[in-house]
Amino acid sequence: QVQLAESGGGLVQPGGSLRLSCGASGITFSAYNMAWYRQAPGKQRELVATITTGGNTNYAEPVKGRFTISRDNAENSVYLRMNNLKPEDTAVYYCNAKRGLVNFWGKGTLVTVSS
Repeated sequence: QVQLAESGGGLVQPGGSLRLSCGASGITFSAYNMAWYRQAPGKQRELVATITTGGNTNYAEPVKGRFTISRDNAENSVYLRMNNLKPEDTAVYYCNAKRGLVNFWGKGTLVTVSS
């Protein structure tokens, strides 16, 4: 059974930092491209960052220069370091594993940026 489990969300003040983690089980983690998505209240889910099996990364414009995605294949985990957080970063953050047409999703972790 495939499981993606996010953790690390919470309440943080504007300008603060958080590190999200996503642990995967039930898949050959190193064979999957990984990504973080987010969904703010009343909005569609949007792509935040991706990292390929080879370690290449890509970021959505709103988070470039502030967020960093990384992976540890030995730990079957992907991470999202978020710096200089803004209120508009408030959302549920989801971990995604993709290989060809196969997609797996975690249940999400809530990040709230507020003073």
